[in-house]
Amino acid sequence: MSVVVVGLSHRTTPVPLLELVSVGPDDLPAFVAAAMTNPHVAEAVVVSTCNRVEVYADVRAFHAGVGEITALLAARAGLPVEDLGPHLYVHFEDRAVQHLFQVVCGLDSMVVGEGQILGQVRDAFKSAKAAQATGRRLGEVMQQALRVGKRAHSETGIDQTGSVLVTGGLEVAEQALRGLAGRRALVVGAGSLSGLVTATLARAGVTDLVLANRGHERADALARTTGARAVGLSALEDELAAADLVVSCTGATGLLLTEELIRRAHARRDGRPLALVDLAMPRDIDPAVRQLPGVTLVDLEDLAQLLADNGQDVQVEAVRTIVSAEVAGYLAAGQAARVAPTVVALRSMAEHVVDAELARFDARSGDLDPAMRAEIERTVRRVVDKLLHAPTVRVKELAAEPSGLAYAEALHMLFDLDPVRYREVAVADVHVVELDEVDEPGVGG
Repeated sequence: MSVVVVGLSHRTTPVPLLELVSVGPDDLPAFVAAAMTNPHVAEAVVVSTCNRVEVYADVRAFHAGVGEITALLAARAGLPVEDLGPHLYVHFEDRAVQHLFQVVCGLDSMVVGEGQILGQVRDAFKSAKAAQATGRRLGEVMQQALRVGKRAHSETGIDQTGSVLVTGGLEVAEQALRGLAGRRALVVGAGSLSGLVTATLARAGVTDLVLANRGHERADALARTTGARAVGLSALEDELAAADLVVSCTGATGLLLTEELIRRAHARRDGRPLALVDLAMPRDIDPAVRQLPGVTLVDLEDLAQLLADNGQDVQVEAVRTIVSAEVAGYLAAGQAARVAPTVVALRSMAEHVVDAELARFDARSGDLDPAMRAEIERTVRRVVDKLLHAPTVRVKELAAEPSGLAYAEALHMLFDLDPVRYREVAVADVHVVELDEVDEPGVGG
């Protein structure tokens, strides 16, 4: 069994293709159920947002499982697998865990540190649990990821990045326009950052606010919360001609607002100044528009120093440090859990030996004083516990090393552990047994 992630995101995929693959809340249960019908997929969680579609799975066979998930995503898009393949990324085991931890912390988001993704992953996990698509392996990974995300946001303030970018960009625009109150603004995109932008503009007194997005559903939902008007991307030129301020944050992989488009719209403005704020990565607006008279453009490159001055680069490094430590801790705990059946089987064998020898002793000792009999049993069990304590503690410590499982295998051979008994323990829910609990001297069995 292996944990994998197969996905597409704003970093690898054009927005139109992402929208084809996107799985809405109403379709999510059926999509998860379809993933679970594949014979090589044991567990599945599907995270689908405006910037990513990812399938996290516990697969019985790596290549077959990844192939089945890829085929499912291609079918969702209505495309051949070979057309979708170049945009996909696949991570396996420790890399999959690291990727998930980075996602929930906002490190993989279009705007680093945005906090909405944490809730979106939580909702995806809840949906998968409700569909009985998660078990012990993937459930533990997801629960740990959510804890890591909460820790990163609470300890570092990484989620302030978006507000710093919005505030900084709009301050430049306000200076260029000599105020935002009463102005007409166009926001291109309808993701979480767009929500922050529209709310900020509404507070600044913008009187005419328009949201332009490829998909109407998302834009309409955001527009209703701010009193804005939603339009499609086909209306961009007309809205550019009418607006005083344009903020773009779509996550598209190519230039959305080209120099030619803005030049045509600007020619219809009768000389009115135009402020452009590009918060997208990669950029949405052609930098060449800086050459147009009366046009002011600020983008993420311009705002990079602002982030540094506000300590955002330090916060990002702090989150990366947290993620690295949490991944290492998770993998070490997983290795320790994998030797738990060996520890339990070893102590179980020892207890059976003690019980058998005490039974033989009882058969030969006749009418022994009960107090003396109890003291003999305590002594024998203490001796066995003390002898087993060092190897069981040491094998747990060594489990975190790359070759740690070899030491557990050595215990199998040295003590000739019953393979049937070991399999029974391994199949059981042994992760609830704390290794510290079974490793302490004086604990029998």
